[in-house]
Amino acid sequence: MARTHATDRHRAGGVITGAMPAHHATRAVTALKIHCPLDDDTLALLMRGQVEEIHPDCALARVIAVVRGDNPLGDFGLYQSVIELGAGWELFTPGAAARPALGDAGANTVSPTAILTVYIPADAVEGAVSAAIDAIVAAHPWEVPVIEIASTALVTRA
Repeated sequence: MARTHATDRHRAGGVITGAMPAHHATRAVTALKIHCPLDDDTLALLMRGQVEEIHPDCALARVIAVVRGDNPLGDFGLYQSVIELGAGWELFTPGAAARPALGDAGANTVSPTAILTVYIPADAVEGAVSAAIDAIVAAHPWEVPVIEIASTALVTRA
């Protein structure tokens, strides 16, 4: 049965006269957002949409390889290994005790960054998710990787 929402209701003279069926549903997921540094060549390829041409040894390729592995990351049922990919820039200042992969302690630093968002079904096996995240952390070159995990919902067709 299609669900209805208050925002879908018809109004006649300000009075709600009935409800239209919703054409969407939602599904619970975990969002995993990974910020991954880019070298200049990889950034140029990414900006041209040539992701499949990036060097297989760069950090972005290693992270994508984990997502494309045998795990529940990016599982949309009919589609697997779904990755939302965007470019950004991270600004940071390494502390005195840091051993940064980019920049120097005490110096303001700008890093071109790929931002990968993958969604994980809420009912995914926790051990498989944890192993995939461990593999991403191992593939990530930063001393302190920026990886976010949040519960959310995705809209699906009803």
